[in-house]
Amino acid sequence: MAQPYDHDNVFAKILRDEIPCKRVYEDPFALAFHDINPQAPVHVLVIPKAPYVSLDDFLAEATDPQITGFFRAVGKVSRALGLAESEGGSGFRALANAGGDAHQDVPHLHVHLFGGKPLGPMLAKQPESPE
Repeated sequence: MAQPYDHDNVFAKILRDEIPCKRVYEDPFALAFHDINPQAPVHVLVIPKAPYVSLDDFLAEATDPQITGFFRAVGKVSRALGLAESEGGSGFRALANAGGDAHQDVPHLHVHLFGGKPLGPMLAKQPESPE
């Protein structure tokens, strides 16, 4: 069972303007802002404006307009930042961690957009276990 939404998580506080952020984009469905601990030259977070814990929760519970609006916002941000190949960029990575095994740190859905340099492989190769 999914954990309940924590209305005091850092992203909820950012949405309520209780914590400042460096905004990149905002519309009725999403807010995008620079990560305070960037892992790439461009590292932006895109969050829905509604209280969803994870991508799993969002896809199960959000309305079709919320889902469409949120993912369109992710695309608009990637293009506005010049990361998208359609805008002359060299590409980007979109990442949404969901749950403990994925190391989701904040219990509010967020998509990381990384770019501005070659990002390397998605995951480090794990040694094969002997059978």
